[in-house]
Amino acid sequence: MLAAGSLITVFGGSGFVGRHTVRLLAKRGFRVRAAVRRPDLAGHLQPMGSPGQIMPVQANLRDAESVRRAVSGAAAVVNLVAVLAETGRQTFAALHIDGARAVAQAAREAGIQNFVHISAIGASASSPARYAQTKAGGEAAVLGECPTAVILRPSIIFGPEDEFFNRFAGLAQSSPFMPSIGGGTKFQPVYVGDVAAAIVAALDGHAKPGTVYELGGPEVFTFRQLLRKTMEYAGHTRPLIPVPLWAAKIGAALTKPLPMFLRPLTVDQVRSLAIDTIVSRKAIEEHRTLAGLGIDPAQAIEAIVPAYLERFKTNGQYAHYRG
Repeated sequence: MLAAGSLITVFGGSGFVGRHTVRLLAKRGFRVRAAVRRPDLAGHLQPMGSPGQIMPVQANLRDAESVRRAVSGAAAVVNLVAVLAETGRQTFAALHIDGARAVAQAAREAGIQNFVHISAIGASASSPARYAQTKAGGEAAVLGECPTAVILRPSIIFGPEDEFFNRFAGLAQSSPFMPSIGGGTKFQPVYVGDVAAAIVAALDGHAKPGTVYELGGPEVFTFRQLLRKTMEYAGHTRPLIPVPLWAAKIGAALTKPLPMFLRPLTVDQVRSLAIDTIVSRKAIEEHRTLAGLGIDPAQAIEAIVPAYLERFKTNGQYAHYRG
């Protein structure tokens, strides 16, 4: 159990999951050090707490000394750093494995045993997706340095700033059709606020040290069903065109020269669409889930997603107020 006012270092604190985690930690009365590459771009975090309660600091996982400075004096550490696609030096191996190891090593050297690391459901050395392979490598690296660490594996995470519903809602807005890639793959979307609550619960001693937890929402959907939900919430009706995985990989490879914001998917993300990302029966039986961390019921997409996809409707956000 962390004492009130304890200092917690959150690597990746300015990102999607990070901002929700920092907000919840501040609300609980903890002091937060948000370790980010560009603290000058993390000013949005500070209004989430009282003056001086949240402090962005510079840290680069490729710079061991900056990582050590970031954990100095902290009572607990959270590692959220990850990328969905590789760009330049920000590779899967550099961040998911080497970066995770650097953070865990710095925590161990500082005598910090309260460590939470975010991975992903589907993490496996035998996965066809490099993302999932390196996530598994990161878990092993963290537990090798810090055996008491808690690993949290979420399914796809949804929330106002997500990379899933927003991306496909934008595609529905601009494309004459929606590509149903590996349409039978199953997902269990989990709300970002529930993931943040799971992180705080683990820090506060509600998780078994050295254990992997799987985080999923209350419903399981196929990829095709999620595309239909996205179009419904975004107010666009488009035909769903089945696309074989091999064809999707070719299309993703052909768009590789384009900037990331113009690419629907990378080749590795297409590979990921062939993998079910749902909470395993074993995790449920062993209470290694959101409910096992005291977060029950979890938020459903119906309660959250329609509100932030409304902006993709033809007449824009709040159109229903205009009659």
